[in-house]
Amino acid sequence: MTQAGFGVGLLLIVRLRDLIENRRLVLMLIGVSAIALLGSALAMSPLPYLASALLLGLGSVAVQILVPYVAQMAPETIRGRVVGNVMIGLMIGILLARPASSFLTQLVSWHMVFYISSGSMLALALALRLGMPKRLPVTGVTYGTLLKSMAHLGLRTRVLQRRALYQACLYGAFALFWTTVPLLLTGSTFHMTQNGVALFALAGCGGAIAAPLAGRVADKGWTRHATAFAICAVAAAFLVTRFATAGSKVDIALLVGAAILLDFGMTTNLTLGQRAIFALGAEYSGRLNGLYMSAFFVGGSIGSAVGGWAFAIAGWDLASWMGLTFPIVALAFFLTE
Repeated sequence: MTQAGFGVGLLLIVRLRDLIENRRLVLMLIGVSAIALLGSALAMSPLPYLASALLLGLGSVAVQILVPYVAQMAPETIRGRVVGNVMIGLMIGILLARPASSFLTQLVSWHMVFYISSGSMLALALALRLGMPKRLPVTGVTYGTLLKSMAHLGLRTRVLQRRALYQACLYGAFALFWTTVPLLLTGSTFHMTQNGVALFALAGCGGAIAAPLAGRVADKGWTRHATAFAICAVAAAFLVTRFATAGSKVDIALLVGAAILLDFGMTTNLTLGQRAIFALGAEYSGRLNGLYMSAFFVGGSIGSAVGGWAFAIAGWDLASWMGLTFPIVALAFFLTE
């Protein structure tokens, strides 16, 4: 339900950044997230909990308004660096969410995860209210026109098409890995507890340092070479897990290394892609970013589904080979540039 809400928000709510003053819109969405998180904490039956989850997904698209906002506010010469700084915050949040919530649940309860998250959203809203400059859009078009223009942009913008396909493949591999590895670690091979899985996820956060580095590389005009590196890094992440005896100390070390390499490659390509599409024009950035994010959201959903199916059929052996196919598809398409 959260993923469904996020997908709807990408397509319908992010467009509003071209019509509504950006700070006000971000604060409204963060408020929605805070209310949804509080609703999740107070829920005592499935229906209100799922409704809160849907609402949380809608509110979470605030980040996809903030990314193009800072890209437009930054000077051209350092835009990649600025986007990279924002993306590292985004990726650290994504990567820390699993271990942080696991540790907190073991200490207190799952309800407290949502209470603390709701309070954090309110604190964030206050900080942005005090420090975030206003940005008034100047498009002069209606909401309906914006939605119709998305199809035109998607069909005509080659840079968007390529960057979206690369990232959909790499994020599909990312989602497959993080869907199936916890099943592997808690299964008969490693016998890990939830705390063990949390520590593993925490180790994988090292890949988040890629965002600012990728931004600087893009500013220097090395996007093509960095894209090739990112795709190959994700492919290598799945290959290295196959070079050790299952359940051994070397095996777990290789899995940790693979997690870092995978996150590094995926984050690098994400930052490169956003840098490329934001350079196409400020008046289109909201719609282009929404299409870009929607595309790799679909890739992640496919990766999770394929990973779960493959692991159920033949365990990590099949899941890892399926994960490798995603960057291979991206590489094949990249070679046609």
